[in-house]
Amino acid sequence: METLLLLQTLILLVVFFPCLLFSSSSSSATELPPTSIVFATLGRAHYSFDVFTLPISPFTFSVVPHQELQFTDGESVNYNGFFHGDSLLYVSERNGMPEIFISGEPTSRKGRRSVMDQVSGSIPVVPTPKLGEAVSMKDRPSIAGDRLIYVSTERPARESRKSWAAVYSTHLETLETRRLTPDSVADFSPAVSPSGQWTAVASSGERGWSGEIHELATDIYLFNTSDGSGRFKLVDHGGWPSFSDESTVFFHRQSDDGWWSVFRAVFRHGREPQVERVTPSGVHAFTPAASRTGKFIVVATRRADSTYRHIEIFDLVRREFVEVSKKIAPHAHHYNPFISPDSSRIGYHRCRGTNPNRGSANHLLLENVRSPIPSISLFRIDGSFPSFSPDGERIAFIPSLDELGVYIVNRDGSGRRRISDSFSFGTAWDYKRKNVVYTSVGPTFSSEMTSVNIVSISFSDSDTDPRSSRIVTLTRGGNNAFPSPSPDGKFVVFRSGRTGHKNLYVMDAVEGESGGLWRLTEGIWTDTMCSWSPDGEWISFASDRDDPGSGSFEIYLIHPNRTGLRKLVQSGTGGRTNHPWFSPDSSRLVFTSDYAAVSAEPISNPHHYQPYGDIFTIRLDGSGIRRMTHNSYEDGTPTWGPKFIEPYDVVETHAEGLARTCKFGDCVWLEPVSNAWTNGSNSVHLTKCG
Repeated sequence: METLLLLQTLILLVVFFPCLLFSSSSSSATELPPTSIVFATLGRAHYSFDVFTLPISPFTFSVVPHQELQFTDGESVNYNGFFHGDSLLYVSERNGMPEIFISGEPTSRKGRRSVMDQVSGSIPVVPTPKLGEAVSMKDRPSIAGDRLIYVSTERPARESRKSWAAVYSTHLETLETRRLTPDSVADFSPAVSPSGQWTAVASSGERGWSGEIHELATDIYLFNTSDGSGRFKLVDHGGWPSFSDESTVFFHRQSDDGWWSVFRAVFRHGREPQVERVTPSGVHAFTPAASRTGKFIVVATRRADSTYRHIEIFDLVRREFVEVSKKIAPHAHHYNPFISPDSSRIGYHRCRGTNPNRGSANHLLLENVRSPIPSISLFRIDGSFPSFSPDGERIAFIPSLDELGVYIVNRDGSGRRRISDSFSFGTAWDYKRKNVVYTSVGPTFSSEMTSVNIVSISFSDSDTDPRSSRIVTLTRGGNNAFPSPSPDGKFVVFRSGRTGHKNLYVMDAVEGESGGLWRLTEGIWTDTMCSWSPDGEWISFASDRDDPGSGSFEIYLIHPNRTGLRKLVQSGTGGRTNHPWFSPDSSRLVFTSDYAAVSAEPISNPHHYQPYGDIFTIRLDGSGIRRMTHNSYEDGTPTWGPKFIEPYDVVETHAEGLARTCKFGDCVWLEPVSNAWTNGSNSVHLTKCG
């Protein structure tokens, strides 16, 4: 009760006296001219997550589908809930970044959330920063006495390619905050013991992240919740811990037989913990939530006969699963279950669908993301490979990597139309010729000799039929991609695998290769994702020339006359920096990178090709690197436009956008394949990589 009063006091302060809680805005980043950066995040525009709760039978653990309650309000995406009395802590991105919110219990229990009063509505627990203040991700909230425990990326790591994720503790009344994670370490997925004495985390310790894509190489650590002291390793190889009592921790790991399973560790100080596998092979079970009764756990599962992730209860006494979410929404993915302290309710998040009674029916073309630099507006587009027209009024983009065509749209969301029907990737506008967009036609992520060609698309403002566009193929032979025109409109730089290695070339912008072809780089490595600066002085590109074929990429600069080659930025050892794009004044680059490693366990999210990728900017002299996005998704393919778009969401006005709501995939490496192998006496389905 006392903690709830502290939360309510904090909410009143945020609502009525915000000036008491915010520091003054930083002025150090306001010197840049007003511009806009737009980037892509695979599937994120279609999540529409809300948190749902459900009472369970205390004896059979059965559920009644119509008793499911949507606990969050249908705004933005809401996920990773935590029961606190009659309230719910959860993460929401409604203010342009992942923050921790609290909601009172809905007054309606009919599966639709009613409007709440001001105090019990959705209010950020930790105040939203003002424009220009530090931006960070906050995730996985829980309560220990009068303190909020959560993950944050607010403090940069000491080295590149090290995660910024760490566990913090904030006093609910004074807002005094302390870091519980050691400075040289990253922690994920915190769980607080029933008494609040211990916090368990998944952590790689001092060795850090080494590029894992599916399962992070983490162990389970415990420390005192009060100050982070007494830290010790409980178990090797594990993630997503959950306490059932002060000496029992459940966690997940991928077992030797290939199945993700839940394990239990029972520990006494000074003794080796007793570890046993809890869930059987034959089903992937992960992200466990343990009941305080010790009789059951709740897990997310992927079964061999299902393409959906579901929530199930595992009865620890009977050693059997009890279906939960499949009875309610069989054709939806469900994520990251949690349990009330009295073990009477469970919760999880899933896509709310398109029913307007469940929340906002708006689908966003451009979602405003909180920018750490006030003069740069930041947006996530529902699509990929965006690029601005020279005047900054229109955006070309690819709807998704598995859809046909190139689209254009006005920056206010109007005028969306298709200008090409071919399977394409990458877009760039001609600086001089009106209504000309370049793209690559053919399959992505293909070998050097796969047929991929660069085309120019000339379209009319009056005739909106894509068949009226004039399409000219500019290349011939090999894999040609990522065109970027020179600012004088005469040339296009691109990468080509025509010699067996992907290097950079320059050709005539109008006639293509037939009008002239010049080689810009040459080597047994891959040079790709090139961008020509608006002032014409530089071409930036990503290259693995330091370790060809390793998958590690750095960003380089070179003059169009082949002089001045130099490395601009590298992400640690073996890291990736990709998709560079120049600022309109040619003074900086925006790019995507694993420079900040990962921010959450990959299995806790829907499908991403990689569990890393934030947007960064850097000056051309290599200084002033700035992290622009903070989340656990894969952000990529950024572009930088010459005009400042006001930092408000841009609603999709075309029906195609709304039709894609909930159309995202689960981790493809959890999908079972037909062939099987035998390990001992168990028949196991292999999983394919993403």
